[in-house]
Amino acid sequence: MKAFLTILFTLGFLGASAQQLYFPPLNGSDWETLSPEELGWCSEKLDSLLQFVEAKNTKAFLILKDGRIVVEQYYGAYTQDSAWYWASAGKSLMGVMIGLAQEDGYLDIEEPTSNYLGAGWTACPPEKEALIRIRHQISMSTGLDDSLEPPGSADNCFDPECFQYLADAGTRWAYHNSAYRIVQDVMETATGQNKNIYTRLRLGNRIGMKGFWFDYIYYSTARDMARFGLFTLARGAWNGDIILSDTTYFNAMANSSQAMNPSYGYLWWLNGKSSYLLPGLQFVFPGSLIPEAPADLIAALGKNDQKIYVVPSEGLVVVRQGESAGGVSPASSSFDNQLWARIMDLPCTTASHELDASLSMLQIAPNPATNTVQISAPSNIQEARLYSANGQLLRCFSAASPQLNASVQGLAPGLYLIQVLTEKGVLIQRLVVRG
Repeated sequence: MKAFLTILFTLGFLGASAQQLYFPPLNGSDWETLSPEELGWCSEKLDSLLQFVEAKNTKAFLILKDGRIVVEQYYGAYTQDSAWYWASAGKSLMGVMIGLAQEDGYLDIEEPTSNYLGAGWTACPPEKEALIRIRHQISMSTGLDDSLEPPGSADNCFDPECFQYLADAGTRWAYHNSAYRIVQDVMETATGQNKNIYTRLRLGNRIGMKGFWFDYIYYSTARDMARFGLFTLARGAWNGDIILSDTTYFNAMANSSQAMNPSYGYLWWLNGKSSYLLPGLQFVFPGSLIPEAPADLIAALGKNDQKIYVVPSEGLVVVRQGESAGGVSPASSSFDNQLWARIMDLPCTTASHELDASLSMLQIAPNPATNTVQISAPSNIQEARLYSANGQLLRCFSAASPQLNASVQGLAPGLYLIQVLTEKGVLIQRLVVRG
């Protein structure tokens, strides 16, 4: 039922997600808004969401839909103009900056880090140090011994003895903060510019983001975070200004960067993957990082629940700043799932009642199925889409008649959803596949 409501949310609230994005002016406080009522949200559910957010030590909470502000709440003495630290959410910003530096010709992520920091920047044997490339630093796969740095530690050591060999680069994933932070030094060395200057000139001024780096941490207002999220939602552009034109890098950044932890790109966390690792652990957790959230969500996640969530399929950017929402975590935490369960439940239930009434008009047989199903609708079928239980699109089928035969061969046993687009509307039905 959770996945069913997820698809309902996509159809009802987000039916216009393909519309043109709105971008606020680069200067000033003007920013177009969209009312929750226009999106079909229930006021009591929104109130419950905001009560939950406030109870979790939040300072700022924003939701953008296609660039427009739907929710903007500040708590306590915190205001629209207050600045807060991004913590490790700033890693995702640095992931973009490395891409921009590569696009500008200052560096190449496939080159050894020693080309920029000099030989001997680690205590590894020379042949092992030579294996470490910038790409390994931004994918957390340097192979350096992360046990020398306690998880979540604010202390950073960049002396060679702090970087000890543990595994060949590219063969082990570990959330190693010092190995990441020194990539900021790589960028400064490569560009010949202070990272504040380069970030402001290359990105900040072009999207109206006015934050700053201090001691390897980025600070800004919640709206600055939202601007960065909107830039990411627009795949590296801002109101027609193509800032990161290297689509190959962007796609690599927002997809699995290595096989050990498919839920990690280039300093971005990825939802909807088959498994994930968490900071400080070498245990592989099966399933999606945030099961309650859309499968295509990517996120900048920081200590004490600093969050920037970007959902391309739904045109959403969600920002949270504040103290810890409960428990100490350098990145993902239970708050992610709790928050997204409430966001995905925002649409009024009347929409689902109306759709439930139409389910009887959509026939799928046999159900459960093993090989092929016949889909029958009250009007001509334009397309049928098969989704996994977590909302991932698996297969598409085209037709021009009220009936369609669809193959389910090769699918793992379990629950699936079939979305059928007809001449008169959209219908959804659940499908069980047997082994």
